[in-house]
Amino acid sequence: MERVAEKTKAKTKPAVGIEVFIFLAIFVGIFLYLGKAMGAVNMLNTMMNTGYQLLIDTVLYILAIAVLAGAISGLFTEFGVVALINKILSPLMKPLYALPGASIIGVLATYLSDNPAILTLAKQTEFKRYFKKYQFPALTNIGTAFGMGLVITTFMIGIKNPAGGTFIIPALIGNLGAVIGSIVSVRIMLFFTAKTFGKEESCVQSDIEHQMGGNEREIRSGSLGNRILGAILDGGKSGVDMGLAIIPGVVVICTLVMMLTNGPSASGEYTGAAYEGIALLPALGDKLRFILEPLFGFTSSKGVAVPITALGAAGAAIGLVPKMVQDGIAVGNDIAVFTAMCMCWSGYLSTHVAMMDSLKCKELTGKAIFSHTIGGLCAGVSAHWIYQIIATIF
Repeated sequence: MERVAEKTKAKTKPAVGIEVFIFLAIFVGIFLYLGKAMGAVNMLNTMMNTGYQLLIDTVLYILAIAVLAGAISGLFTEFGVVALINKILSPLMKPLYALPGASIIGVLATYLSDNPAILTLAKQTEFKRYFKKYQFPALTNIGTAFGMGLVITTFMIGIKNPAGGTFIIPALIGNLGAVIGSIVSVRIMLFFTAKTFGKEESCVQSDIEHQMGGNEREIRSGSLGNRILGAILDGGKSGVDMGLAIIPGVVVICTLVMMLTNGPSASGEYTGAAYEGIALLPALGDKLRFILEPLFGFTSSKGVAVPITALGAAGAAIGLVPKMVQDGIAVGNDIAVFTAMCMCWSGYLSTHVAMMDSLKCKELTGKAIFSHTIGGLCAGVSAHWIYQIIATIF
């Protein structure tokens, strides 16, 4: 009882302390900076109009994709496609990731949904038995690297380029880049965890050998038609939950990022219309172009806004892409890099802490974030150079 009470006890701070004044200084400073450039009325109007446009044009589109992707993933799970992929890909996990084959289930779970999906597996003893103690914390890294993968990939493919074509090949290249980034992230994390726990201790102490999943899988009751409808509706419902969950990230984070990314209207003046801003991030991107160009090959310095946004929310990050494509500042290479980095990072700064705490490894949170930062950068670099090589050959 004491342990439960200690765990649930809320953290407290003085009602009025130095934190209050630091926060107010930063908060007021941001709005003064924006208001000075745009005018207070224009700033507020742009903020509200941009949030509204993002909600209508972007969030509802992502929500529709999430519902369709959820329905497909439900069918894949119900009729054994996921189990088949698990059997086929399990032998690759040890040489690539130095993780047991059972971890591929975590990859599939997060790819079809979101980062925290791997936590439901991590709570199952039958799943944990396959892991050494030093391997278990790396589930956070491998799960996050594929979070929202299906939604992000489908979204990128659905964007039309100015010529009317799609970005199928760049999106698939982005997936490959995310795989490379995930390998780097997991391997770095395992280096740290091996030093902490050693490589011998098992996650679950038992003399009994268990086989993950065996040769059976659980299915819905009822006729074939009922199973199909149940899988589609339950999967679609999970897509609705995911689509609703991204609304705060898209509306809040994306609004702020776009105000820091875009410039004034075409006339050069601020009117309070949606998508106006002070162009701060492009200015910073121009300063760093000598680094960003060879690493990621962004067509425009504005492209840096996408991976920066992905640090907090992948849904918000992909919401920036259609307008960039429409404006001609994002092409195939950019889509490949965006896909790789949005998948690999997928809001890890906002999920890593909670995920590591759920795995009871919160003391390793800093190392997990560091490892995944490097992994996400490698994902973007890999996608860029793979795209360049393929473009040269074909």
